[in-house]
Amino acid sequence: MIHGVIVCLLSNLAVRPLGLIEALSRVIGILKDKEHAGRVRVAVASAFSGMTDGLIDLARRARAGDHTYTGLVQVMQKRHQEIAAHFLNGRDLDPALSDLEKTFAELIRTLDGVAILQELSPRILDGVMSFGERLSASILAHILTGSGIPAKYLDTRHLIKTDDHHGNAHFLAEETFSAITSFFHAVTDEQPRLYIATGFIGSTLQGVTTTLGRGGSDLSASVFGAALDVEEVEIWTDVDGIMTADPRLVKDAFRIDTISYVEAMELSHFGAKVLYTPTIKPALKKGIPIYIRNTFNPPGGGTRVTEKAETGPYPIRGISSMNHVALIRIQGSGMVGVAGFSSRLFNALARKGINIVLITQGSSEYSICFAILPEDADAADAAVKEEFEREIRTGAIDEPIAERELAVIAVVGSRMKRTAGISGRVFHALGRNGINLVAIAQGSSELNISAVISRQDEAKAVNAIHEAFFLAGVRSVNLFLVGTGLIGGTMLDQIADHREVLAREHQVRINLVGAANSRNMLFCPEGIDPKQVKAALQNPSPEKPVQPFELSAFIEHMRSLNLPNSAFCDCTADDKVAAQYAAILQSAVPIVTPNKRANSGSFEYYKKLIDYSKDRGIPYLYEVTVCAGLPVISTLRDLFLSGDKVRRIEAVLSGTLSYIFNNYDGSKPFSALVREAKAKGYTEPDPRDDLNAMDAARKALILARECGMPLEFSAVAIEPLLPPACFEAPSVEAFFTELEKADPAFEKRRSEAAAAGKALRYVAVIEEGSARLSLRAEAPGSPFLSLVDSDNMVVITSQRYSTLPMVIKGPGAGAQVTAGGVLADIVRIARTLV
Repeated sequence: MIHGVIVCLLSNLAVRPLGLIEALSRVIGILKDKEHAGRVRVAVASAFSGMTDGLIDLARRARAGDHTYTGLVQVMQKRHQEIAAHFLNGRDLDPALSDLEKTFAELIRTLDGVAILQELSPRILDGVMSFGERLSASILAHILTGSGIPAKYLDTRHLIKTDDHHGNAHFLAEETFSAITSFFHAVTDEQPRLYIATGFIGSTLQGVTTTLGRGGSDLSASVFGAALDVEEVEIWTDVDGIMTADPRLVKDAFRIDTISYVEAMELSHFGAKVLYTPTIKPALKKGIPIYIRNTFNPPGGGTRVTEKAETGPYPIRGISSMNHVALIRIQGSGMVGVAGFSSRLFNALARKGINIVLITQGSSEYSICFAILPEDADAADAAVKEEFEREIRTGAIDEPIAERELAVIAVVGSRMKRTAGISGRVFHALGRNGINLVAIAQGSSELNISAVISRQDEAKAVNAIHEAFFLAGVRSVNLFLVGTGLIGGTMLDQIADHREVLAREHQVRINLVGAANSRNMLFCPEGIDPKQVKAALQNPSPEKPVQPFELSAFIEHMRSLNLPNSAFCDCTADDKVAAQYAAILQSAVPIVTPNKRANSGSFEYYKKLIDYSKDRGIPYLYEVTVCAGLPVISTLRDLFLSGDKVRRIEAVLSGTLSYIFNNYDGSKPFSALVREAKAKGYTEPDPRDDLNAMDAARKALILARECGMPLEFSAVAIEPLLPPACFEAPSVEAFFTELEKADPAFEKRRSEAAAAGKALRYVAVIEEGSARLSLRAEAPGSPFLSLVDSDNMVVITSQRYSTLPMVIKGPGAGAQVTAGGVLADIVRIARTLV
């Protein structure tokens, strides 16, 4: 048994000579290290980066009579000569340059023949393409020998025998294994131990050059490994191995340590590009593992592909995707119970050379659909119509329907067969992110769950599923924030201060992707530092570019990013923002808001939002619209969910009015107390915005609607606190002048209440389908008399809480508690993700 066969996949490296020079230096280092020195029998090389495409281009130019191919060949030759000259000199360089000269002269002769005949058959094209591997393997053999590792160039066309299917030839196992074993049995001890073999190419039994198609160099390595019965086949490329998902789509993707051959086959089928698994089958059939490693990170481990891999810590092994497929659907009653229908269908497609990516059929046999490459869609449509012309003409089946711009997501893992709930997690992750399923399929082996989705949702879907399975319960929210004033700005500070605790102790990550104030907006999919958002929006700079804020543009950009686990947070009091909630929910983006405008607008709009959120499972959270951070709305919902019935709600819902009447004891006139509240920041700049009780009425309306009352705002009965002259005053100072005139009336009501041992409170009452707000004299024992400062209180009398009502009390206003409530709702959204 020989230690291993190495395949050096250089095709993904930089085109610049320095990129290849670095790669070749790494290869030399690998072959010299303790792990490999003297233990490697064969290294298989693929062409240098861009060579295969470049050779195809030369051949096509020659066929077209474009003689610029001669100059381009000279450029290629110079590139190879520069690489040789970098590593070799003197006696070592001359033979390398001589071999290059001979090979490029042969290439020119071949291309000249193409130009003369103006013909480029698949056979001739295979001959042209073979020069890429022949040149790279020859140079590598010379460089290794010059670096102290005796190596010999091996043209595998003499050993790997194939059929004559040019462009994608199939190797002939018996003839190939016999040729390889015979060759190495004849090698003497005096000859170099290490052979640098050409990948990707072989020849027919008649000696005609062929190429092995996709993954041809992998196949070459696997064939040598199987023929020589090696311990292991190593594939050295430019990535660390097979990843849990495409790292270009999922930044949290990580390397899979071990994977079974069938799992790797499934991932490869649906787009994983690291390894074309059918090509490694010769080695795995003999129980030889394949080890994928990174040329640029040898100590970093890799992925070992074996017949049976060890069970990993996760219920799935990886996620793969194909980002461009078409789906053909056939349906009709003429399919039901008809034997041989599927056979006819797939034979018709096979005759046209159409490869099927995925097949799914309903148990009713009424319809069948299959995914194919988009370029095959028209041919497939024509093949189906031709095969079933009679059935379509008679109406037994409908004409085939083709859907384009689709992608396939595949979730793969051998543990899926023994683990319940995998499908549920997959479909929950997709549904939670508003990703519609066009078709689904699962093989009887339960190794793969595949879903056809819109192409534009590919990255979103892969990220959502990856987080659901691989991030150990970590839930991320991609947050879009409109409004960075008092509440929004305070919440940003709280996110910055609390994000590490959320991640460490609660496995919640809040990624601020977009933010806007009234003038500017800023986006960064990788995340914005919440500590810097306000400054960046207020003082734009070239380092932090912003755009003028436009609500529709902000929402459209949020949609176009199409990030998984997105959430929209409205920290404004703007009707225009609230009017967009329905459209945002319809984009499958959850909403968190302290803005009361949507829920206290028309009942029709309120119900539309609530119903859509409930029916589609898209969170719409607005706990802080009533009493800031107090758990009022969530408590009401819990009561209803548990079967309780709310009979009556009494509440002090205005922090401003609470402060005023909690402190109105006759020691100061009412107007002076209002001035004091304004000075302490308990009122709006114009106190009439609080004293008109509109804000408290909106909160009461929201509570009434949460109790199932279909009320409009106009139905809320509001006892005016102030005489009309106060509201008609042209300025704030004029208002206070008018308010002073009303002091005697307020004092009269206060003193009358005090004489009866009572105190004034402005209370909302919700019962029997109505909502009203009024100034009441509360008797001793009333819970509202325990209020202090600007506290709010909600007293709930229900079927269960009838003798002793439930009391919810605490600060109902203030930036810290309100922002904290908004942040808590954002975290609640994260909890719905798993």
